Amino acid sequence: MKKYISSLLVLVSGFAFSQTILNASSPEEFRQMRAENKQKIGDSIVDKKVKPLEYGFVDDKDILKSMFVWEIIDMNDKINQPYYYDNPDGLLATQTRSLYQLLLDAALSGKIQQVYNDENFVDKLSPEGIQKRLEKVVINDAAIDILNSGRQLTEQEKKQYTDVYKTTTEKVKVLKIMGMWFIDKRDGQMKYRPLGIAAMGPDPAVQGVIGPDGKPIASNDELIDLFWVYYPSARDILANNFVYNRKNSSADLSFDDLLNARRFSSVIYKSSSGLGDGVIKDYIPRNAEEQIEESDKIKEQILQMENDMWNY
Repeated sequence: MKKYISSLLVLVSGFAFSQTILNASSPEEFRQMRAENKQKIGDSIVDKKVKPLEYGFVDDKDILKSMFVWEIIDMNDKINQPYYYDNPDGLLATQTRSLYQLLLDAALSGKIQQVYNDENFVDKLSPEGIQKRLEKVVINDAAIDILNSGRQLTEQEKKQYTDVYKTTTEKVKVLKIMGMWFIDKRDGQMKYRPLGIAAMGPDPAVQGVIGPDGKPIASNDELIDLFWVYYPSARDILANNFVYNRKNSSADLSFDDLLNARRFSSVIYKSSSGLGDGVIKDYIPRNAEEQIEESDKIKEQILQMENDMWNY
């Protein structure tokens, strides 16, 4: 019976999505409705925007035990690839954006305003500040000589003598997520609440810079935190944007659904239960295998939190 209901829900979801395509008078009209998250039913236009499921209030005294964890999500892993898939202008039924591009567009447009410099959520970044982190424009010596002569560069010279280093979507293959595991003693359940999410990518500031040895100072695998988003402020955006589903292109599964359900593969790199400030590579340096083992131990500690709840 449950399997039948689940299948029926998928079919209903798919029908609603297909109905928008079938009732649109043109591909342009359909794309516009899809961009505005609206649906045409007969002669009426219906708003399809949804509100994310409310978490509910949690009082400090209701938290029996808790742990903060910071994790890395490598989008090269097969299970994580839906977060990376980016096809904004594609087929009618498969338009989607990567999670990074979705957060970036919302941050630059002001739809998400809680964007910060790092995981401490202290220094806010403006849209202009975010843009500066993602792009560096360098003019070469030939262009400088022309400017020093008192003449302005022509449009052709600007293109010819200017190098632009930019962190684009395809270069962002690593995410970070920070959240809290806690035991809610009101209902005796272990729960997870995402609190922050970040994108990691190459630093344009050091791209193209040559060191004293004549080699580039930036390696291909050197990544920085581009920006951090306070997760609760992004839920409205994430709940109304859907991941690419190979099995059913009409299934409405949002980024907010996936992240809250923890449908991703990750490695813990820091926790509030660790030594020092909790960064694993700091107290276990230069040993990747032991760092992974420590990450697994922290996961076991999280599971043990729930087991301890039932031991008297």
